[in-house]
Amino acid sequence: MKKLNDDKSDKKAEKVKTKRKRKWTKDDMELTLLALPTTIWYILFCFLPMFGIIIAFKNYKVFPGHGFFYNLIHSQWSGLSNFEFLIKSNVLYLLLRNTILYNIVFIILGILIPVTLAIMISLIYSKRKSKIYQTMMFFPHFMSWVVVSYFVYAFLSIDKGMLNGILKMFGRDIVQWYMEPKYWPFILVFMQLWKTVGYSMVVYLASITGIDTTLYEAAVIDGATKWQQVKYITIPGIKTVAVMMFILNVGKIFYSDFGLFYQVTREIPSSLYNVASTIDTYVFKALQSNTPIGMTAAATFFQSVACCITILLANWIVSKIDNESAII
Repeated sequence: MKKLNDDKSDKKAEKVKTKRKRKWTKDDMELTLLALPTTIWYILFCFLPMFGIIIAFKNYKVFPGHGFFYNLIHSQWSGLSNFEFLIKSNVLYLLLRNTILYNIVFIILGILIPVTLAIMISLIYSKRKSKIYQTMMFFPHFMSWVVVSYFVYAFLSIDKGMLNGILKMFGRDIVQWYMEPKYWPFILVFMQLWKTVGYSMVVYLASITGIDTTLYEAAVIDGATKWQQVKYITIPGIKTVAVMMFILNVGKIFYSDFGLFYQVTREIPSSLYNVASTIDTYVFKALQSNTPIGMTAAATFFQSVACCITILLANWIVSKIDNESAII
């Protein structure tokens, strides 16, 4: 009987605790108000536009004198015909190949290089030099691809380009860079890393500074070298952040940076179509042509679903290997 009474009293105490926890506190109000602007932004610009997904399943037509919603509702349903057109098109393999392969290279190098640079900068004793290096590498992140494209053109121009000027100086023939597709995979990878490595490096550097310094002090007392400190303290300390960045980047593997592929190549001339065309550039050019908008909507819908599947798959694989590093 005493045990039953004790159990009942424990349950009543737990219920009282849960009721107390469920009360709306001042902290809850402050956090809600803090999150409200972001929530409104997501609703307006991320969730409401999802209504346009219907276009991918309709033969969208414009009725004179009526607005977008009237045209969308009264357009005929086309089922999966828009997706069939995309799958049967001859360019789908090319677009997927370029988009996925470029992103695989970006993901691998986008982790290895920033992590290496962050570790190197964290080992610099002079804080002034460390800040200078960080600023120099972080600065390209703020530059628009339109501005970057003009810098690239200044280097690769046929007549007055800096690289052709150097080739002339050494008696070599000039190169028509925008007519030679074999160079552009390396140029695009280099430009992507040049623009994004600084931002990723700062993220990893911030996680390195968050590591407990007593671990390094204990390692020094035990006679550990710099490499051993990096191997057994720094790298494990930033592993969670690196895995998180990896999962997020895998979730964008079917997306491409439109500015990189379209602006830097100067609107993808026909000579560079096979090495610079991605799903995003295809959709943009399709919108400028007579291609029905339902087919372009089907391409972007396929892109979004594929990215959702890849990020969930990547997170599931990481959770099986190291559950603590998984996002979900």
